This record gives sequence, structure tokens and C-alpha cells, in this order.
Amino acid sequence: MKMVYIETSIPSFYHETRKEPEMVARRHWTRHWWDRCAPRYDLVTSEGVVAELQEGKYETQAAAVALVEDLPYLEIVDEIADVIDVYLENHLMPRDRVGDALHLALASYHKCDFLLTWNCTHIANANKFEHIRIINTRLGLFVPALVTPMELCEEESS
Repeated sequence: MKMVYIETSIPSFYHETRKEPEMVARRHWTRHWWDRCAPRYDLVTSEGVVAELQEGKYETQAAAVALVEDLPYLEIVDEIADVIDVYLENHLMPRDRVGDALHLALASYHKCDFLLTWNCTHIANANKFEHIRIINTRLGLFVPALVTPMELCEEESS
């Protein structure tokens, strides 16, 4: 089975409560993917995702953490820090070492087939993908597909 790294925005949107149409649509696609498509994949996450979900206080926090806490966590080996340094030096990700750069580094280092996210500004952004591909290739790293739940749902036969 192909491996999917679950980034923080996935459990967040699974339990989204905002009523704006965009938020409702993301919640719908996230739940559709999680409930119908996820069983086709090996799901993994990281301590970084759980730490981000535990920041602050919000109504659905416990449910968001519970959605991913039993998934296997990718190991944060020493080399990940070096990868993050290169990402930051090359302005690939925001300067936060434990956010987007960590997620991309983990998914790349551990050769995840997909990094699943709703972060279309810094991760699943077609305008950034070539830069990510170049940097990962220079580092000898795998380049995961950076996708949203909408993109990773296969058509269901009728």
C-alpha cells in the first residue's frame, strides 16, 4: 500500500465547525477522504502534528488529536534538522522549524508517497512544487506528491 503522511490541517478540517462555504467544503472532502478513501493507504503522521494540534485551546481539539494519535509516527532522526536547515536557507518554507518544513522533511526523508494537506499556501501549491522538487533532488530525497483530500480520492465505480 502507498504511504500517506497526514499533516495537521487534515484532522483540523475533519472536525471543522466554521460555517463559511469554503470551510464546509473542506470538512466534507476531508471526511469523505478519511471515511472512504483512507483505508486504501498506510497512514502515518508525526509528533509534530500532534504538538501543533495541542497548541492553544479550541472546542474540537481533543477530537482532532484523537483522530491521529493512534497512527504510526515517523521518526524524527537527526538528519531531519539538516533538511529543514536547507529548506529554510532556500526560502522553501516559512521560518518555523516545527511546522511546514518539518512535515515536508519527514514525508520526503521517509519516502511517503503522498503528503496530505489543506495548506495550499506553503505545501500543496503548484507554484512551489518545482522549487521543492529541485531542493529535494539536490538533497537526494524522495519527492512526495503534495495533495489535498480532493486530489487523493479515486473515482468510485458505480
